[in-house]
Amino acid sequence: SPLIPLPNPLDDGATPPAEPSVPAVPDEGAPIFTQPAAQLGGSSISFTGLQSVSVVTVPLAGGTRIPVLKLVADDIVIKDFLLDVRKATGPSLVSTADRMELRGHVQVYVDSLSATLIDGTGSTLGAATPPPGDELPPTLLRVNLGLVGVTADSIAFVASHQAMK
Repeated sequence: SPLIPLPNPLDDGATPPAEPSVPAVPDEGAPIFTQPAAQLGGSSISFTGLQSVSVVTVPLAGGTRIPVLKLVADDIVIKDFLLDVRKATGPSLVSTADRMELRGHVQVYVDSLSATLIDGTGSTLGAATPPPGDELPPTLLRVNLGLVGVTADSIAFVASHQAMK
């Protein structure tokens, strides 16, 4: 099914994100990230060995910290992958792939996640609105993420392509 990417808010980092409704603890092991978050879309995202969904703060290149939703899993697969990385002005780098595979010690940091559950119900999550019980179903459909960053033992793309837009 075709992707419908979310518009990029083109946040220059000057506007602080909403305060989380649950206390965010610093993730001392997180890499240093930049803003704005990249926009990641896919027809589905599947989790194997989902260990936790939590609200943490991560460091930014400018020395500040922002609250994000951290997903920790053994493996994550995103079908019909589309990633739009941009600055506040200028061109963006758009990467596409039939599939993105994150394997081993996967940690995904997002500022937003919107998706459709298998039963057709829509869901929108973020640091201020984490999932009830800090759990996610094993598969989400028509997913859009505000991707702050990701780490994994292995990141692979099947039939990938990149272009400046």
